[in-house]
Amino acid sequence: MSKRIWVCTVIASATLAGCGGENTSSKVAPPGSEPVAKTKMLESGANLLQNKAPLGELNAYLDGFHFYNGNMQAQMEAHHYCGHLNEDLIQCVIFDGNGDDAKLMGVEYIVTAKLFATLPPEEKHLWHSHVHEVRSGSLVAPGIPEVVERELMTKIAGTYGKTWHTWHTDQQNALPLGTPMLMMGFTADGQANQQMIDDRDRRLDVSSAELRKRRADIPYPPIDPEADAWSKGIVMQLRIEQRAEGTPH
Repeated sequence: MSKRIWVCTVIASATLAGCGGENTSSKVAPPGSEPVAKTKMLESGANLLQNKAPLGELNAYLDGFHFYNGNMQAQMEAHHYCGHLNEDLIQCVIFDGNGDDAKLMGVEYIVTAKLFATLPPEEKHLWHSHVHEVRSGSLVAPGIPEVVERELMTKIAGTYGKTWHTWHTDQQNALPLGTPMLMMGFTADGQANQQMIDDRDRRLDVSSAELRKRRADIPYPPIDPEADAWSKGIVMQLRIEQRAEGTPH
């Protein structure tokens, strides 16, 4: 994607609130007291005085869906805020909503097919393809012009994502408990919960069905057979092990 198109995406994304979409609230309320006046004053001062350059580079908003590797029934909406590190690598932070109460759920790294081809098979097994997410219309970039959205999705269709969720708010966890979980993306119709998609479409004032029609003629590349390893029975998640004292790592 050219820098010009990405800048257009940034400008358009900033106008989301005026494009008919509603904010998506977080699913959980963490325990703890409301910020006191001193805390609010410290935050306000930091906001005015400190440079937050990395945050300013997260300049595009994408909304899609993930499921836990090895458990497709555990599905959730994921709000991505992303920025290019270079033409072949994008980094995203993921929230459970797009309002000011959103909880940071995890991260996703996105690479082009060129970079993905250089990875060893065992590493590729941690990554998922984006072809179906784009083709199905389930991945959206709310609030941007159609020509910019098409350019963005044409690029994303040929990429691969590696995603970890660290706060499982879909499980109503009020705190970031448990181990980080490797996430995957859907690869075929009928996998994602349609009610979940319909609810998202209504809130963000988008139409996955219409987007599917618009994207039908995007040139979709072949998918590397080592990606989406869950579909071949290769499932990986972190687990906690109790080791005897003195056992070598």
